[in-house]
Amino acid sequence: MKLGAFSVSLNVKDIHISKSFYEKLGFQALGGDIKQNWLIMKNENCIIGLFQGMFAKNILTFNPGWNENAENLESFTDIREIQKQLKAEGIKMISEAEEITNGPAHFFIEDPDGNQILVDQHR
Repeated sequence: MKLGAFSVSLNVKDIHISKSFYEKLGFQALGGDIKQNWLIMKNENCIIGLFQGMFAKNILTFNPGWNENAENLESFTDIREIQKQLKAEGIKMISEAEEITNGPAHFFIEDPDGNQILVDQHR
């Protein structure tokens, strides 16, 4: 199962203060829009998303079809196939991707400790 690029999506109180903090750790903006209260930052192969006021908890995020530079991969496992495999393993879906669609979709699951995991396919 290929889950794609991994990042941690952080729920931040003040995106400008958080951006400044992570820049001091060597992170640089990769994408997003700080005016819309979200920003993707990268330091080597480490990726974090800063999100102000968009969700309640920090989230582990996987992006099928992308590498760590948000570049399209030639070959990847479609999110609907990943979802089918996880359901077959008995993983409970918090929200599901529509299985009859193509292209962009997402689903949420939780690990045994309640940590949210987002699988978010952009293409």
